[in-house]
Amino acid sequence: MTTDVNSPKRELTAEEKAWVEDFMNETTLFLGPDPEIMRHHSISERSALEEEVIAKGSDPILYDRIRRRLVGSLDEAFEMCESMGAAPGAKWADLSVAVYTAQGDVCYMSNRGVIAFSAVLHHPIRYIMKYWKDEPTVGINPGDGFFHNDARFGCVHNTDQSLLTPVIRDGEVVAWVGATIHEGENGACEPGGMPSGSETPFDDGLRGSPMKIVERGRVRRDLLTFLQHSTRDPKLMLADIKVKMGAVRRVMEIVDRSIEEHGLDAFVGAIRMTVEDVEEEVRRRIDAMPDGTVTVNQFVDSTLKENILIKFACKITVKGDTMVCDLRGTGPEILNRAINSPLASTKAFFAQAVLSYWWPDLPRSTGALSPIEFISDEGTWADCSYDAPTGQNLQASFRGFTALQAAYAKLQFSMPNKYANVIAPWFNQINDFLWGGETQHGEQVGNLCADLNGMGGGAKAFKDGEDAVAPLFCAMADTGEQEVMEEEVPFLQLVSKRLVRDNQGFGKFRGGMGYEMIVAARNTPEWGFMTVTSGAKFSSVGGMFGGYGCPTYPLTMVKGINIYEIIKNDPTQFNLSIERIMNERPFKDGKYLSYHMGLQFDRCQEGELYMISQGSGGGYGDVLERDPELVMDDLQLNRISALTADRIYKVVWDEETFVVDKEATERLRDEERKARLERGVPYAEFMEKHVKEAPPENLFYYGSWGQGEDEELYATIWEDNKPKRVRGKLKELPLVTIPNRHVLKIEELEARVRELENDLGLEVEHLT
Repeated sequence: MTTDVNSPKRELTAEEKAWVEDFMNETTLFLGPDPEIMRHHSISERSALEEEVIAKGSDPILYDRIRRRLVGSLDEAFEMCESMGAAPGAKWADLSVAVYTAQGDVCYMSNRGVIAFSAVLHHPIRYIMKYWKDEPTVGINPGDGFFHNDARFGCVHNTDQSLLTPVIRDGEVVAWVGATIHEGENGACEPGGMPSGSETPFDDGLRGSPMKIVERGRVRRDLLTFLQHSTRDPKLMLADIKVKMGAVRRVMEIVDRSIEEHGLDAFVGAIRMTVEDVEEEVRRRIDAMPDGTVTVNQFVDSTLKENILIKFACKITVKGDTMVCDLRGTGPEILNRAINSPLASTKAFFAQAVLSYWWPDLPRSTGALSPIEFISDEGTWADCSYDAPTGQNLQASFRGFTALQAAYAKLQFSMPNKYANVIAPWFNQINDFLWGGETQHGEQVGNLCADLNGMGGGAKAFKDGEDAVAPLFCAMADTGEQEVMEEEVPFLQLVSKRLVRDNQGFGKFRGGMGYEMIVAARNTPEWGFMTVTSGAKFSSVGGMFGGYGCPTYPLTMVKGINIYEIIKNDPTQFNLSIERIMNERPFKDGKYLSYHMGLQFDRCQEGELYMISQGSGGGYGDVLERDPELVMDDLQLNRISALTADRIYKVVWDEETFVVDKEATERLRDEERKARLERGVPYAEFMEKHVKEAPPENLFYYGSWGQGEDEELYATIWEDNKPKRVRGKLKELPLVTIPNRHVLKIEELEARVRELENDLGLEVEHLT
């Protein structure tokens, strides 16, 4: 039989199409994240039921009553997770509970908690509805619950774990309820859930795509056993799945009661119109902004293993009721380092900024981000590919938050109606200890401290920033009680949450200050610490309108000592601060070390000191406009040094009484203003002197160098373990990997050995 290739092609019948579809479904090798789902953040189209309900007309008063009941139930469920959760993150409010439409658009979240956790969950819900709803081996039934934690399917990062439960009426999914907790331990290559040492996605630990862990109200023991064996803390996994189930069921009770009392149409209409109303209001507020473009470039100074400079580029353009966030120019992903972020995680922190710092009065809904367009090229460290490790993706996604926060201050500055304070950037790093090993109770654990929840707030236009008040990602979070933690884990915070002198973003109003932490293990056969922070060489956040950015923060350690024995023999040595220890070196035979803040898991001996400090928010306005009396207040409280009061704030005072000499201060400040003018040069001259055509060759740099949309990217690659600078469009660049630093160190030492052997005239045969 022959076929005429020129004859018209016959369309497949419906039956034949079904055969083909069944064949493809049965022979699909692998289901990965759906790009159409993962790159889409706007609210979904109305379902047939939603169209039908809204066509009938709405009752705003009834809708408001339903919404208020939902908010109350969400807050109650939040408190259930907080009070009963086993994870340290649960105890500190590092969680979220929310209600979603049938298509996954978040309608309402708990008032407390992490907005980003819920803002990203439309991705897994849409995935479940598309792939599992009609899948015979899975399906969606009343009482089911779906677990997931893989950021590539829609989660902030892999240490967070979610439980999503459908609301079903007459066989149709009409809504979802979900709870997410930062669980910490997830079986990654390092304990605690946020591995800075991750070099492949397989090092990131548990990567749970959406899976049915609860079937018709009962936990599936087979999958639970798998999840428990995938982490270092099986008790934690079991306890918090049950906690999330309980919290979700509490919200479901209120959902059921609302539907029973007011009808399904009223409930569906209330949650759908909330999403749409928020989107409409955001468009109105964007339209009220001045048209224009704000550019906010940020940099991270390490891969958490090496010192580099990688750019987060963000250009925000407002025109009419549209806003575009252009991320082109961001540095390429580094395929064997942990700092890469999926675009969904980056967008989640854009949502966090919009709903907590731009327009905190709005219901916490998908509609808030829906009108904002994002332009981004996949393959950058803020929009990474599927094969990039993401164990520390907060390094990129936190930059999205800061970009929008800085842009808000500029876009809203001239507007008569503001919905939130104009402030300098909040501190945006995870200055914290992660830990793991065997506890004094003989249990294997891994997790983190709550100290990251004390980030310093940015200075306001009229007031100093709040000291160590809250993390940028969670209003009303808790920093935890160290004494409670010491009952569970074998280390002490010998210094816990003491404000660090000069740790502030200077300005007319200073940024909120951060505290120092000094820890040491005790009574454990196996323990270690790690940190997952950048910003030891390049400031993490800038100031605003002339204010200074925050300082830089190294990690310091004293190895080879036992502080407990030292203090036991000489109690006067319990005078601990990073400043004293590193400057005075008081412990004989101690090895004093200083690193950038990307410390991979480091096994410690009892009594060795690990020391870090929390960061500060940016300053606001010119330091020469700061009230001298406020400078004296900080000086008397030891918040700043005399050097800072003199050289930065230019204040003259009586050293005994702290009384300001107003005339001398004004003269000193006038002299500094004149000196500024003398140092100043015309713009063109400044640009010619300071702006170079390319980044320095010795700088391991990644990202665009200029501002143009079509700007080429620079990157450092390695050939034969030697760094080499390349440039080009993102798709033209080779894959970027960084060689193992230990291998480089060994090669360096081997070269030195050969050099010494040659100097001595030795002939030695080396193994290769």
